[in-house]
Amino acid sequence: MDRIKAKELRVFAEEIRVETLKTIGCAGFGHVGGAMSIVETVAVLYGDIMKYDPKNPGWQDRDKLILSKGHAGPTLYAVLAMKGFFPKEMLTELNKGGGRLPSHVDRNKTPGIDMTAGSLGQGLSVAAGVALGDRMDGRASRTFVIVGDGELDEGQNWEGIMFAKQFKLDNLICLVDANGQQLDGYTKDIMDLGSIADKLRSFGWNTQDVDGHDISQIYDAIIAASDIKGIPSAIILHTKKGHGCTFAEGVLANHHINFKCEQIDEALEAAQATLEKAKKALYT
Repeated sequence: MDRIKAKELRVFAEEIRVETLKTIGCAGFGHVGGAMSIVETVAVLYGDIMKYDPKNPGWQDRDKLILSKGHAGPTLYAVLAMKGFFPKEMLTELNKGGGRLPSHVDRNKTPGIDMTAGSLGQGLSVAAGVALGDRMDGRASRTFVIVGDGELDEGQNWEGIMFAKQFKLDNLICLVDANGQQLDGYTKDIMDLGSIADKLRSFGWNTQDVDGHDISQIYDAIIAASDIKGIPSAIILHTKKGHGCTFAEGVLANHHINFKCEQIDEALEAAQATLEKAKKALYT
């Protein structure tokens, strides 16, 4: 990956992290952990990889993003607002009754959301259907789906994985946020999947393991996956749940938490400092 582009996307990622913390901070509670761990992934997707039109969110030839781990919505909401899908002022509606930014993403409420998420484990099947539909309609669009390692406990995912291989969906890229934690604890203690990459490879998928907080590794992996023909691809993103949030990173019970004003202020101060450091690095 080009060195300058990597630095620019790092700045974009840190801007997303700051905006996400501000968004969650408005509510005083929320899904902090899983939102923080996908920041770099959405930065790469919306900063360079995906084709989309904020003025026409329903553009049929766009690339689609299925956020199966829909509780990570605050991060996606932040980037959609930053890209002009809706006014930034709308971010204050997160988790508010009657608002347009529900706890789990909803395509009927928020411009730019491609699938409504509720119970986890359904997104990969939907993504496979979307990818097949685009191919049948002759579109060159790609479908990206972000799933959590915890939701891979659900059997429906493995049906979707078999389906995608059977129909040779090379326009489908699955991004696994492997942060090692889920609602009730560590994934290895609840349902130890072992090597997710090896499992997907045994189902006939092209797979890669990367550092999910390394912009260059994520970017290069997506570019490489896009060149694979005849089979679907998966990228296992090894991340930290709550990454970059001072009161959530390294905490086991960080899936959905309440926090005090001083905690979010401290987290924002640290995130702003990291952003300024990334901006300075642009010129060195």
